[in-house]
Amino acid sequence: MSDQVRSHVKYFVLDTNVLLHNPAALYMFDDNEVVIPFAVLEELDDFKGRNDDVGRNAREVIRQLDSLRVKGKLPEGVKWNGHGGTIRVDFSQGERPSALRDDAPDNRIIGVAWQLQNAGKHSIVITKDINVRIKSDALGIQTEDFEAQKVDIDTLYTGYLSAVVPGDVIDSLYEEKQIELQRVKPHLSSNGEMTAVEVFANQFAVLTEQMDESHTGLARRLADTDHLIPIHGPRKPVFGIMARNVQQTMAFDLLLDDEVKLVTLLGTAGTGKTLLAIAAGMHKVFNEQRYDKLLVARPIMPMGRDIGYLPGDKDEKLSAWMQPIFDNLTYLMSTRGGGTPGSQHAESKNPEQRINQMMATGQLVLEPLTYIRGRSIPHQFIIVDEAQNLTPHEVKTIVSRVGEGTKIVLTGDVGQIDNPYLDSSSNGLSYMVERLKGQPMVGHVTLIKSERSELASLAAAKL
Repeated sequence: MSDQVRSHVKYFVLDTNVLLHNPAALYMFDDNEVVIPFAVLEELDDFKGRNDDVGRNAREVIRQLDSLRVKGKLPEGVKWNGHGGTIRVDFSQGERPSALRDDAPDNRIIGVAWQLQNAGKHSIVITKDINVRIKSDALGIQTEDFEAQKVDIDTLYTGYLSAVVPGDVIDSLYEEKQIELQRVKPHLSSNGEMTAVEVFANQFAVLTEQMDESHTGLARRLADTDHLIPIHGPRKPVFGIMARNVQQTMAFDLLLDDEVKLVTLLGTAGTGKTLLAIAAGMHKVFNEQRYDKLLVARPIMPMGRDIGYLPGDKDEKLSAWMQPIFDNLTYLMSTRGGGTPGSQHAESKNPEQRINQMMATGQLVLEPLTYIRGRSIPHQFIIVDEAQNLTPHEVKTIVSRVGEGTKIVLTGDVGQIDNPYLDSSSNGLSYMVERLKGQPMVGHVTLIKSERSELASLAAAKL
C-alpha cells in the first residue's frame, strides 16, 4: 500500500499492561496499525507462566499473535480485518533519545514510538502506566490511556431516580399495587435536575408528594413492562439485619428477588454493601434453601496475584485475606444476628463454631477468586467482594462462568482501588454497572449513607 493511501493511518504502540488488561485490545483500533514492540513480547514471555489472570492473559495474547503469524509476516504487518487494520511486531533496536538510554522495557517501548514519529508517522503510545504517559508526553509523543472500556464515573448509573408527584400517585401505587410508568415519568429527575430521563428495568423511583414531604413512596420498574410496583422492603429481619435507609431497602429488594440474577452494589466504607449481600445469601441458602451453597470470593491482589506472599499454610493465608468476610459472618451469627437454621444445639456454639460447621458441610464456601476460575457454578449464591479491583475482562470471565440457577452479587467501592492500572472509570465493576443497566435480570444500587457508626460516617464525609 502506498504512503499516500496510508497517510491517514495512526500507529498505536501498545504497552504490555494494555494487553494484560484485555487481550482483545489487539483488535480495537479498526483500520489503523497496532505496533507491538519486541520488549512487549519479552515481558509477555516473563508473565506467561503465572497461574493467575495475568498469566492467562499473557498466554492468550501470545496465542493470538501466533495465529496472526500463520497468516503473514508479523515484522511486516498482518491484516486482520477488511478495513486495512494491521498488527505488526517491531523488532527495531535503533537509536533512542538520550533520555531513554537506559535499556528498561518502558524506554524501549517509548523508543519505538519515537522512531515512528521521527519517520513522519502519527504514533500514539497506549499505556495504563501513568509514568510511561508522562515520559512519552515529555518527549513530544502523543500518549493515551486505554479508553475502550472506560465509563464516565460522574454520570455512572445509580439504580434509582427521584420524583416529586401528586399525592394521589403515591396512594395509587400502594392501593393498586402498581402504577403506569407514564404517571411518574414526567416528574422524574436525575441529580436534582428535571431532564428527560430513561427509566430502566429494575430501576427504583423515590416518590415524594408535592404538598407533603413526609408522604413518600418507593417503587421499582418491573422488567419487560411499563409498570412500577411498590417496594416495602423486608418486613422481618434478613438473617438478623434490617434495612436502615432507602438505598439499603432497594438493595435488599434486588438481593432477595430470585428473578434478578446479577446484582451490583457500589458504596463507600460502612454503607453495608457486603453485610447486606452476605445476609441475603445466608437467608437464601440456609432459611429458604433456594440455593445449594453460598460462595464468597475476593480478588487476592490486583491483577489476580496469588496468596503465596502471605505467611502460614493455605488455611492461614486464606483466613488472613478473608478476614473482612469472617467479620461480617461473625456479626450475622452473633446474638445480634442470626443463628444456623436447622442446626441442633446452635445456642451452645459460638459464632466461629457455627461458621466452621457451615463450611464443613460445604454450604458455605470462602475462596480467593483465583480458585474459582474455569468452573461452571450452578445453583449457588455467589458474592464477589472488592470487585472494583477487577478489570472488565476479569469481570466478564467471572460472570460468564455462572451456571443455571445461580445468582451472583458484586460489591465494591470504586473510590478505593488497589490495582495500579485501574481507576474509578476503568475498573470492571463500574464498567459492568454501566454496560448492563436495563437488562431484565440485572439490578444495581449505589449506597450513599454510611451506617457503620457515627465516627465511620464522619470519616467518610470529611476525610
